[in-house]
Amino acid sequence: MSLIDDAGAIRAGEELNGPVIDAWLKSVLPDLQGSPVITQFPGGASNLTYRIRYDNRDLILRRPPFGKKAKGAHDMAREARIMQALKPVYPYVPEVLALCQDAAVMDADFYVMQRLVGIIPRKNFPDELILTPEQTRTLCRHVIDRLIELHQVDVKAAGLDSLGKGEGYVARQVSGWSERYRNARTPDVVDAEAVMAWLEVNQPPKEVAICLIHNDFRLDNVVLDAEDLMQVTGVLDWEMATLGDPLMDLGNTLAYWVQSDDDAVLQMMRRQPTNAAGMMTRAEVIAYYGEKTGWRVDDFTFYEVYGLFRLAAIAQQIYYRFYHGQTQNPQFAMFGQMVNYLDQRCQRLIAESSR
Repeated sequence: MSLIDDAGAIRAGEELNGPVIDAWLKSVLPDLQGSPVITQFPGGASNLTYRIRYDNRDLILRRPPFGKKAKGAHDMAREARIMQALKPVYPYVPEVLALCQDAAVMDADFYVMQRLVGIIPRKNFPDELILTPEQTRTLCRHVIDRLIELHQVDVKAAGLDSLGKGEGYVARQVSGWSERYRNARTPDVVDAEAVMAWLEVNQPPKEVAICLIHNDFRLDNVVLDAEDLMQVTGVLDWEMATLGDPLMDLGNTLAYWVQSDDDAVLQMMRRQPTNAAGMMTRAEVIAYYGEKTGWRVDDFTFYEVYGLFRLAAIAQQIYYRFYHGQTQNPQFAMFGQMVNYLDQRCQRLIAESSR
């Protein structure tokens, strides 16, 4: 069994028009040979990722989800352009080969990039992949190092200094995600008003810094070198990258960080191997990040609550599409219950911080 991350069968309702895409690809990449074999990667709760394999090239296609999309979300042209600008100064970004904004080819903008061959740490490490706790900790540290390195990028030199508004980022995120949650709420989920009110009142007065942030940095968005698993060769999914507060970015990362002593419900939600023996705990990640960057992280509750609420809002936007029959992906059926649980988790953190 190969440990290399690969695509599989295309989910029902998410098929692509192979002949049309083939014709377009060969018009922009004329060296392509043969007929494409199109498969789909198993992730894709947000943008969808496909492998397009030719006789002589191996490509990745990214497109938005089908169904209703939140205003301003899933901007594939923006994502592609960020990657193109970032590639020269942050080598872990895949090379974007072509961007299509022609509605005659597909019902949405999409782009094609190089395929980074390697191992993506999904829910569990493969059984064949045996790491000692020391190796796992080294791997974990290297992944966090890539986030820290991103936060040190000179955005002006990269031509990305106009990517976002920067100052005022924290307030915009609190109000923005609150509005998105309210707009996407379905009758079977909590109103989350208590958490939103707490975030509004307890947000820090200003950003700790303004830098380039990924906004979805997770282990299952990195590619590991198949020959040396301690090395990160790629960082994927740049859809939500912007200029903002790096501690908000770390809070987003920790929202997905399920450690070995977390409760059974959270374990069921885990999608990356952060529970493996040797992995840092959330507290250790925060301390390590603070030590390496010099930014104060002694009171991190706001950022943790924000990360969990933002995850709940993202899950609710996805669940909204499922609830209204705009997508049939069965993995979304439980997202409403996930949202309710994340609200409870936010409230527990808030209660603990007030003791």
